[in-house]
Amino acid sequence: MAGLIHVYTGGGKGKTTAAVGLCARARGRDKAVVFAQFLKSGATGEIGSLEKLGVMVIRSNRRFGFTNEMDEAAKAACREEQERIAGRIDTALREEPVDLLVLDEVLDAVNAGMFEERRLRSLLEDRNPDIEVVITGRRPGAWLMEAADYISDIQKVKHPFDKGIQARIGIEK
Repeated sequence: MAGLIHVYTGGGKGKTTAAVGLCARARGRDKAVVFAQFLKSGATGEIGSLEKLGVMVIRSNRRFGFTNEMDEAAKAACREEQERIAGRIDTALREEPVDLLVLDEVLDAVNAGMFEERRLRSLLEDRNPDIEVVITGRRPGAWLMEAADYISDIQKVKHPFDKGIQARIGIEK
């Protein structure tokens, strides 16, 4: 059966949470899952949960901060790190059984100029066609909207951040 492409996009909270939920469902059916996270580092609640479920997690250990606050040297280092993550994904796809691949925040990495859109496209086009793929982030390109089989547009209607409530451990991070 051919793997389909899911895009979780929009300005609302829940894109990564939805992707993690699909990882849990897949692992519950003994599917092999790779969860690759772009631009994020540091302790987040989903990483520990995924690892306990037996998900292969690929992400950076380096903190770069927000892309709009980086100087040129930091941007160059961040770009290199995102490409390193992609290389680890390539290796996993070649060497490991993979049923589900999640590319978390890859769209934000592309939109910030930290990861090349052509590289994302090649990850999708060159994969085994049986691998299900989830892509999260904002503002997917027209080519991806066309290629996607599922598109979920998650919109914010109301959010505690609007009242100055910071991200809480175990809920937003």
